[in-house]
Amino acid sequence: MTFAPPTVATAGSADPHAPLVVLLHGRGADEASILPLAQLLPTGPSYAAVRAPISEGGGYAWFANRGIGRPVAASLRETMDWFRGWLDEVAPAGRPVVLIGFSGGAAFAGGLALDDPARYAGLAISHGTLPFDAGVPVEAGRLAHLSAFVAQGDGDHVIPAELLARTWDFLINDSGAPTRAYRDAGGHGISAPLVEALGLWLAERLTYLARHPVPTPGPRTAVSWPRLPGGLDRRRGPRPDVSWSIPQQQLSDNASPELQERLLTAVASLTDVQVGASHISVPGARAFLTTRPAADDQAFLVPEAAEFAHLHPAYDGSMHLALPPDLAADVATSGWGQMHPLAGNRLSPGFVMVYGPRDEQELETVVAIVAASRDFAGGNLRR
Repeated sequence: MTFAPPTVATAGSADPHAPLVVLLHGRGADEASILPLAQLLPTGPSYAAVRAPISEGGGYAWFANRGIGRPVAASLRETMDWFRGWLDEVAPAGRPVVLIGFSGGAAFAGGLALDDPARYAGLAISHGTLPFDAGVPVEAGRLAHLSAFVAQGDGDHVIPAELLARTWDFLINDSGAPTRAYRDAGGHGISAPLVEALGLWLAERLTYLARHPVPTPGPRTAVSWPRLPGGLDRRRGPRPDVSWSIPQQQLSDNASPELQERLLTAVASLTDVQVGASHISVPGARAFLTTRPAADDQAFLVPEAAEFAHLHPAYDGSMHLALPPDLAADVATSGWGQMHPLAGNRLSPGFVMVYGPRDEQELETVVAIVAASRDFAGGNLRR
């Protein structure tokens, strides 16, 4: 298929080096209908709203559908290639690009990110679905280190519920992406509270990018664990329920109080580790502090306190800790935990939750994971 050159409307900074935020509209809308969103988002970046090609039905759509939210693979591929031709001209290597998509534009944004995650600095999926079964990779860890935002409404009856649920679960869990989530009782529309949450995520991500080195997004195939020579095996069984809002807490399948105390004792016995009250977690959380901190702030949950990990109270039993980013992504991809929603936005890119151990074997694995965090905090493990 031959496409016309993209029709683009712009707002915000005219600096060609400023971060570029691309707004992708839903089916039947156009660039003029979504560009006003830029006025409600942070100042500083450049905003571009790109018009989708005309669909068979006469409206604007990014791809041919097999039903709502289900792109035809060939059509999605052709449209992504058309879009990338434009993007590679306006945003050369080194210029951060964030994709924000609504409805059909969300599926298109997701397809672009899944196809080439290293190309983007952020991905927002609002009231839409990732393009599952449409020719783009969706394996675990595909979006590691790509800061993501997902928004859904409980009253959304436009996108099939099973696709919304699959998108929500993949982004927060197996994708490896640190994902900020927003949910309300509304339907298939953009509300003021949603825009506020989206703007906060975007501002924090762009601020972090400007001040800190971040890993290139994408899957990792070679990850080495100091105390796990065979690597981190897949954790057995389904993932526990975890709160999607902050504070991030494990809600089901919790470690027994006995195993929690044994975990505390094992970590406290590691060289150069002290135990104290956490400086960042909920009341009752116990922190692990290194007595010989390295100079790398990203190796800590709270750098000024040398807090590299903490154990949540008994009703929870999970941990938060800082790891080299690739190890943190491996924890999430292997089912042993999930990325903290603020990782790579306000907190270290390696800020990760580790689920509480359920038996002796899991206790050994979790202690090995925490020992890697201690090594990172002490400067004996590089990111």
